[in-house]
Amino acid sequence: MFQHDYLMRMIMQLIEAIMRSMQAAREKEDPQAAADMLEDLVSSATNLDGGVLLSLTPESIASILSVSNTDPRVAEFVGRSLHLEAHYLVLAGNEELADLREGQAYALADAYGFSLDDELDADDAMEAFLNEQERRAKAIEEGRDPDALEPLGPGELE
Repeated sequence: MFQHDYLMRMIMQLIEAIMRSMQAAREKEDPQAAADMLEDLVSSATNLDGGVLLSLTPESIASILSVSNTDPRVAEFVGRSLHLEAHYLVLAGNEELADLREGQAYALADAYGFSLDDELDADDAMEAFLNEQERRAKAIEEGRDPDALEPLGPGELE
């Protein structure tokens, strides 16, 4: 129970941090600051040195998270955050680093079995993911099975 509560608190903190970075990108029109916020999130989510972790090749980052027993849900947040960071880095004009982050995001998606939605804008894809995670967290808090929730349609909010 303690581990479950800890994980839920961590997920809620990740959601809040990602939303703050998205707000910085939208309202302040500062994609570099938003990208920096997402890099800080990776450090706190993994309990690893973010600077070292994010300097690794895509395959290595997936291996390190796997060996460090990172929870698959946390790894998905990290992968999706790296995907969004790549988008912000492109907007900030740092395409070389954006390519690395994109590769890292896809390596995590492959290693942990989640899909990155390339058909949506990165902000929209992250927003949809965060909405779904909030729905699942609320269901858990209410004692309901999150896997029994009816799926939402595109752009649909509960």
